[in-house]
Amino acid sequence: MSSLFPALTAPRDGGRPALRFGTRALTYGELRAAAGTLVPRLTGARRVAVWATPSAETAVAVVAALLAGVPAVPLNPRTGERELAHILTDSAPALVLAAPCDDLPAPLAALPRVDVTPDARADGALPAEPDAEAPALIVYTSGTTGPPKGAVLPRRALTASLDALADAWAWTADDVLVHALPLFHVHGLVLGVLGPLRRGGSVRHLGRFTPEGVARELAGGGTMLFGVPTMYHRLAEALGTDEALVTALAGARLLVSGSAALPLPDHERITAATGRRVVERYGMTETLMNTSVRADTAPDRPGSVGTPLPGVGLRVVRDDGTPVTAYDGETIGEVQVRGPNLFSGYLNRPEATAAAFDGDWFRTGDMAVRDPDGSLRLVGRRATDLIKSGGFKIGAGEIENVLLAHPGVREAAVTGEPDPDLGERVVAWIVPADPAAPPPPGELADHVAGQLAPHKRPRAVRYLETLPRNDMGKVMKRALHG
Repeated sequence: MSSLFPALTAPRDGGRPALRFGTRALTYGELRAAAGTLVPRLTGARRVAVWATPSAETAVAVVAALLAGVPAVPLNPRTGERELAHILTDSAPALVLAAPCDDLPAPLAALPRVDVTPDARADGALPAEPDAEAPALIVYTSGTTGPPKGAVLPRRALTASLDALADAWAWTADDVLVHALPLFHVHGLVLGVLGPLRRGGSVRHLGRFTPEGVARELAGGGTMLFGVPTMYHRLAEALGTDEALVTALAGARLLVSGSAALPLPDHERITAATGRRVVERYGMTETLMNTSVRADTAPDRPGSVGTPLPGVGLRVVRDDGTPVTAYDGETIGEVQVRGPNLFSGYLNRPEATAAAFDGDWFRTGDMAVRDPDGSLRLVGRRATDLIKSGGFKIGAGEIENVLLAHPGVREAAVTGEPDPDLGERVVAWIVPADPAAPPPPGELADHVAGQLAPHKRPRAVRYLETLPRNDMGKVMKRALHG
């Protein structure tokens, strides 16, 4: 197998910038040396845990584990002790890597600790590149339907997905990626750190997301921005009063949003202010990246997550398992994928792994339609976003986009709840733009019915101060109930 990090294992320019977290920067030569000091400590370990703060220490630790051929288990620092104990018991790491200043919680007390110091230097030989099927990362799912499961991501999946994105986005060593994503998740760690390192480019991590930080780094040489919808929403709101931000976003080569659907109003505000579109892509922990809008494709419909990436097989299937062959933008089915981007399985969970597949097709649980050009539009998760009402299948996402276009709505989420007549009824959860004067429920229902079909109008409207979200900005719809 070719090297996961050619710029590290066969460096031509060790002085080239690799990572920057705040004021701390590492060149490729310095990153190799810092990671090289850890490799002898890790070699031979079955697995290692990484206390994944948004820091240079986390990046060095993960790179060291990958260079040593040892699977890394990124740990979310905000995980509660009960869930953390489950992850540690399930993954059984030999040790934990952390920054010297990190105060680790009680469940980690029994593990040997290795402090990561990015200033360390060692230039010893690196082990041979492991087999393509060797586990690289074990990333735990959010656990919304039970204890978190460890998705085993082989090196093959990382290289396949990152190389496919390079093709779609024309991603090269000249790109400087800016983001503020957490590093315990695929988006921030695999795409946001390992992606630039595989290309031989560089990443600038903001630490804490702010529109000012985005403007500063893009204006200072950044070419790409990765974010989640909550970040782009804040950028869209700031554009009206921040000319420096407008200029910086307009000058970026590529703006990418992921981890959840970007609402259409934010797409429109950003494009109107900067002339730039936000590219959406679609992936998940178990599959890495499946589709993306290409950088060289003119935008047709904001909200599309593009066409399958090179090497990815994708189909949309009905409830009875038959494929949807109509690319009509209307027929909803579950997305299933196969290809080299897929995980190897759930750690210690052969039954869950088997249940996740239909033959060699992975059941994503995401519902979508295919447009006439073959591109995919997601309508939501099967478990929380597909509403069966009055004999119709309704995707929550399109109703949310219409609600967000109402001037009295700041945030919106749509769910279904049992109804004795309809089976399920559509419920809108609204954060008003003006809490003192929320838009009346009838006005919102008419607003939706006027732009979509009448059966898609909300039958109940509930007002909140804020929507519950997880660390990646996704709305936790299971926390919404009457």
